[in-house]
Amino acid sequence: MAAYRVIVKPSADKALQKLPLDVQRRIVASLRELSVSPRPAGVVKMTGADNLWRIRVGTYRIVYEIQDARLIVLVVRIGDRKDIYR
Repeated sequence: MAAYRVIVKPSADKALQKLPLDVQRRIVASLRELSVSPRPAGVVKMTGADNLWRIRVGTYRIVYEIQDARLIVLVVRIGDRKDIYR
């Protein structure tokens, strides 16, 4: 199986940079795993959205889109669970 390219939108990258360093490391590790398996155990397809998925990293969420035809994982949002769905 070919590896997916993980692309982080600038707004998601900005949100990531504002997080504590230990949380940043855990999220970056999860993003690396997405390049190998974009639908890992624990992933949830978001209701009301065509192609959006989310994974948990502690109290934080990574919302992303999978483009299977192009082998791309596009990270749309990164944030705390209390703020991510607004």
